[in-house]
Amino acid sequence: MNATITYDYYRIFHAVAQCKSFTRAAELLDNNQPNITRVMNNLEDELGCKLFVRSNRGITLTPEGERLYEHVAVAYEQLKMGEEELRRDVSLESGIVTIAASESALHLLLLDKLSQFHEMYPGVHLRIYNYTSPQAVGALEKGLIDCAVITAPVPTRSGLRSTPIFRFREILIGGTKFRHLTEDICRLRDIESCSLVCLSPGTSTFAFYQKFFLTHDCTFRVDMEAATMDQVLPMVRHNLGIGFYSETLAAEAIARQEVGQIRLVEPIPERAVCLVEDTSRHQGPAVKRLLAMIRAAAGGAGKR
Repeated sequence: MNATITYDYYRIFHAVAQCKSFTRAAELLDNNQPNITRVMNNLEDELGCKLFVRSNRGITLTPEGERLYEHVAVAYEQLKMGEEELRRDVSLESGIVTIAASESALHLLLLDKLSQFHEMYPGVHLRIYNYTSPQAVGALEKGLIDCAVITAPVPTRSGLRSTPIFRFREILIGGTKFRHLTEDICRLRDIESCSLVCLSPGTSTFAFYQKFFLTHDCTFRVDMEAATMDQVLPMVRHNLGIGFYSETLAAEAIARQEVGQIRLVEPIPERAVCLVEDTSRHQGPAVKRLLAMIRAAAGGAGKR
């Protein structure tokens, strides 16, 4: 494209071709007719050919003008579509948000926030991936997701920001086979020989409880590895072992006496759900709005 020909030239050309009149095009563009004529004369000079045939009946396109109009019309429609998409994104009428979430984070916090967001902005498409904390951090580094909402400890990476937004407690639970352990307060050493259900090595939950046991000079041995936290409760309920689980999420099963709480002398440290972001990446309007709603939980959700 000739450097002196601007987008405005083609915008005016498109309007003149549509209106078949310099005067009507000027009205459509809120411009004046002499300026429209001057710009179209400049365009013809730059392209080295006539684009219009002027007569008392108005303006018609020359064969060269028709060929140019075919391309300009397509480009003009694409630009309009782009502007409309941006307008819809900015107004949160559309857009896509991609989030990685660990099981505990999803059930303890994120589902409620996603429900509120979807109610307010039904046009925004949500993609939720169920990842362990290390997997979520890896996907964030590769630019595959917009953010991660995962349980601590969070693997540290340069350029990533981790913000604790929700704190929760886990308890040790056992099924009917281990009911005798619920009748008194146990020490970690008392349960070392019990079959333990936990997430696999490489997850934040495994790392958390491995450190907890080592702090109290106890052996941390996982006999039953679960792929997700959702599998821990059913495995415990079916007496495959005892396991640590969210106090909130275990409450219903405890009330139905399907499992019972095994109280420990050693206090289980509080855990946190963290929002993890890549500070170097641009965030669209939909992502920014959802993240603001998630961050609000840091001040409003408190402890459960």
